[in-house]
Amino acid sequence: MTEIKAGTRLKSAVSDAEVVVIKAPAGSVTIECGGRPMRALDDDAPREEIAGDAGEGVALGKRYVDENESIELLCTKAGDGSLSVDGTPLALKGAKPLPSSD
Repeated sequence: MTEIKAGTRLKSAVSDAEVVVIKAPAGSVTIECGGRPMRALDDDAPREEIAGDAGEGVALGKRYVDENESIELLCTKAGDGSLSVDGTPLALKGAKPLPSSD
């Protein structure tokens, strides 16, 4: 895939899932959903089959990050297939804890 930058919008090749890149790593990476590379929003290629396990899918409004948080994706449309970057699965980003009011 080409170099990804913040603000890039992508859609899944295997489901209705769509994401926007919030934070992008340096260099080029392949962002995948359901084991298949994600496409530009205007790509009208036919849908592909999910490669491997479908996983838990992508949830609307949730953020997904890699292990060292060098990439962050925001789901704008839910769908089947789990997100990964260069074959490494992305995890759901947890909420930041609020400061105590003591």
